[in-house]
Order: sequence, then C-alpha cells, then structure tokens
Amino acid sequence: MNNSKIQQIWNFSYDAFCERYPLRSTVQDKTSRAILNCKTGNLGCNVNQCTDCGHLEIHNNSCKNRNCPNCQAVSKEVWVDKRRAEVMDAPYFHVVFTLPHELNPLLYCNQTLLYGLLHRCSAETLLELSKDKKYLGATPGIIQVLHTWNQELDYHVHMHCIISGGGITETGKLKKSKGKFFIPVYVLRDKFKGKFLAELQKLYQQEKLIFSRSCEKMKNSYFWSEFKNKLYQKDWCPYIKETFNGFGNAIEYLGRYTHKIAISNNRILSVTQTETTFSARGKKPGEAKRTIKLSNTEFIRRFLMHVLPSGFQKIRYYGFLNNRKKTENLKLIFKLQGHQRFKRRYTDLSMQDLIKKVWNVDICQCPVCGNSTMVYLGRSYKS
Repeated sequence: MNNSKIQQIWNFSYDAFCERYPLRSTVQDKTSRAILNCKTGNLGCNVNQCTDCGHLEIHNNSCKNRNCPNCQAVSKEVWVDKRRAEVMDAPYFHVVFTLPHELNPLLYCNQTLLYGLLHRCSAETLLELSKDKKYLGATPGIIQVLHTWNQELDYHVHMHCIISGGGITETGKLKKSKGKFFIPVYVLRDKFKGKFLAELQKLYQQEKLIFSRSCEKMKNSYFWSEFKNKLYQKDWCPYIKETFNGFGNAIEYLGRYTHKIAISNNRILSVTQTETTFSARGKKPGEAKRTIKLSNTEFIRRFLMHVLPSGFQKIRYYGFLNNRKKTENLKLIFKLQGHQRFKRRYTDLSMQDLIKKVWNVDICQCPVCGNSTMVYLGRSYKS
C-alpha cells in the first residue's frame, strides 16, 4: 500500500490524538476518516482489464474530501477551466484581507457566522469603492477564497480576492482601469475595518455570538467595549499581493489558492511514528525556507483547525460574477469588448480524456503490453 505522507501521520497518531483531544467536531472526524481510508481499498476500487493480454488493473478509490491533499488536482483543473470562460479583457488584481489575531478565539467558536461575515465585508468593501467614480466607477467581477492558516499551520484567517480591473457601469457600459490598482490601500483598510467591526457589534448586541472558555470574558459588556476599541486602534492592513497585466494568467494563478489545503504532501519532508517535519517559506521575501518539526498529535491538531464547517462555501463570487446574473453580465461584457478571449478547454471530456489532456497520462493504456485497450469491468468493495 503506497500511503501518502499525511496518511502516515494519521495512521501513526490519530488514536493518540483522539485520546488527548476528545472534543472534536463531526466534520473533523469525517475528514480524518477520509484521510485514513483514501486510496486504501476501504472505499472500494475500480477494476480494468486489457482486452489483448488480459492484464488486470485495480485502482483504489479516493475519498474526494475537500481537505484531503490527494484529492484536489482534478477538481482544481475543472474549476480553473470553468473560470477561463468568465475572464474579461482587463487587468486583474489579487487583494488580501487579514483579520487581527486578537479575534482568533472568537472566530474559531463562531466559524460559520464570522467566516461568512468576512466574505461579505470583503466583497462589500471592494464593490462599494469600485462603484465610486473616484476609483473605477463600475461593478467588477470578484472571486474570493477563504484561508485560515499560515506556513506553520497556525490559525491565521484571511481572504484572497481576485478582482477584475474593469466592469459594468450603471448605464450598462464597459469601463477599465489603467493597469494599476484603482483603490488606495488606506481607503480599502478604513472601509473594511469600519464595516467588519460595525457588523460584529450588531452580532454582539443581537446575542448571536458564542463565547467559548478562551473568550468568555467578552460576555461582559465593559470588557467587550475595551476589546472592540483596541481593534479599532489596530492597523488592519490589506495588501495588493499581485497585479496581472496579462489578464488570462490571473485565473491560472487563482487555481493555486482555490483548492489549496493547509499543507500539501510535497511540503512534508519526513514522518516518524511520533514526529513530522515539514518545510515553510522564509518569514520575509527572499529568506531561505525553514524546517519545522511538530509531534504528530500537534500536527493533526493544527491541520484539523482548518477544516471548514460542513457545507461552508469557501469560494464565493460577487459583482458581475454573482451567480444570479452572471450569464447575462458576461454576455454583455463580451459583446461590449467585441470578443470572448478565453473558452473552456475541457468541456464534456471524460475523466480519462481529462487526465490524458492535462497530465499526459493514458489510464486506458495497458502497462504490460502497451495497447490502449483497458476496459472498465466495474467497481469492487470490501465485504
């Protein structure tokens, strides 16, 4: 059995982790079971046979869990391909909104509510300022992806936003920026901070927030007021991570973020029965990579912190990409700009054809005789 490195960690230490941390969410347990069973045969397998030489190929099924590092590649390629057909002929920008770490205890025990609030405040900030004639004067397209980790797998909640430097005006015309990000960062910062904290205050007053032991003091209105004032005084610093003058590569670039999980197998350098060693980027640009060593139970604890609540949509679309009017908006944009620059490449391809086109691997080719005559016989499950 060729286990992935992350699966080895769970095999060695998940029982010990469960003993040490008995209070786990259902979705964390489900993710752990998926990692333990992925491509082991426990989820069944697909059987193929060569019609020429009779060779049998058995492929164990993957878990398809969105937190499993073995199961993201195909989903990412299909997602990126769909987004290609939605790209307008304009610059694109990558904006990141990060929440202060002082909010971490509150965020963690109100994940669905406050992650959703972060999505909404990020989008509203970008949309309201973009519509202002001082900046763009149009409604752009925005794709947002929530991440909750840093390179050490610590809790670090932030929103990646890809925003088009062009959009539709209120009069139905097309307007584009001149290649530089059109909203001053200090304006972005003040708008986002004011919006998020005002909405957070409403949730507090409506008694919709849950306070775990780590943030129990906040139930006290005096302590809450002090806490909120300190957050207002902090410098919430959004930043422009990347500018794309070649608009097409913005979507390929975003693919790195959409189906990314807290850590990939290739960052895990070694796994023993008790410890995991992995690589991390330098703390500052240009610095050498770092090596981080954690006990397996601590690695599992950190990893599971980033498992999102069941059904939570970490990728969301706003502006002219809003699902309700997206088709209509894109039709107008492509008409106004005179063309549709990109189209989907993988429409209606079978899984076998997609794998062959993207990775140049022919899963229908017999590895013994070399003929492309492998025939699917069906699925098999462990009894």
